[in-house]
Amino acid sequence: MNEKRIQQVLEIEKQANEVLDTAKKQAEQLPVQAEKESQALIEKTRVDAQEEAKQIVAQSQAKEECASILAKAEENIRQSDELAASKFDLAVRYVISRVVGRE
Repeated sequence: MNEKRIQQVLEIEKQANEVLDTAKKQAEQLPVQAEKESQALIEKTRVDAQEEAKQIVAQSQAKEECASILAKAEENIRQSDELAASKFDLAVRYVISRVVGRE
C-alpha cells in the first residue's frame, strides 16, 4: 500500500514538473514574441511615415515644409521606438515575474 502511494506521489510530482517546464518554455517565448511584434510595429510605422512624407513632399515644393515633414516622420519613428521598447520591457517584467513566482 505504501509503495502504491509513493508511486502516486512520484507520478503527481512528475506531472507537476512537466507543467512547470511547459510554463517556463512558454514564458521564455514571450520576450521573443514581444520583440517580433515591436519590430513589426516599428517597421510599419517607418513605412507609413515615409509614405506620408513622400506624399506631402510630392504635393509641396517649399523647403520649410519638407523639413517639417521629415521632422514629423522622425518624431513618429522615435515615438514608435519608445513604444516598442516600453512594451518589450513590460513583456520581460511579466515573464520574469511568472518564472520567479513559479519557482
